[in-house]
Amino acid sequence: MAPGRLRIGTVQVLTGNGKGKTTSALGCGLRAAGRGLNVLMLQFMKGRVYGELEAVKHVPRFEILQFGRDEFVDKDNPAAEDKELARIGFKKACEAVGSGQYDMVILDEVNIAVDYGLVGLEELLDLVEGKPSHVELILTGRYAHPEIQRVADTVTEMLDIKHHFASGIEAREGIEY
Repeated sequence: MAPGRLRIGTVQVLTGNGKGKTTSALGCGLRAAGRGLNVLMLQFMKGRVYGELEAVKHVPRFEILQFGRDEFVDKDNPAAEDKELARIGFKKACEAVGSGQYDMVILDEVNIAVDYGLVGLEELLDLVEGKPSHVELILTGRYAHPEIQRVADTVTEMLDIKHHFASGIEAREGIEY
């Protein structure tokens, strides 16, 4: 086994309405980078400068690329720019998974991108089923399609029991973004 190369890579799905899907994936990436693995996170439907973008600048072997705007996407009528950014991001994801350069690839919010029709379900299934055996693939976002859950090795649903947003506390820099 080459240094930093996983012997077995699995497919993880982090989904549900609860808080922590991206944060959990970032933790997996941080752990992997700390063990010498190369990690790429591609964020779909995100364009805001989140704290993790700044943090990973200081973490060797961990890179984050964004493919979205700092605006909510209209599920019923996504903008042409949203569709194009998702298309470019998914193309990059396919290249990254097959490149041999990354041990872990995280597709952040890809489940929502599929639900919104920005990424095709069949395309994502093809990527999952065709990934090299040594690549760890993590798919985050609400509304993970049942077929994606079926082909995954691990599925974790984040359950929203109580959230401070409901009491009027808005997103805070350094905590939610």
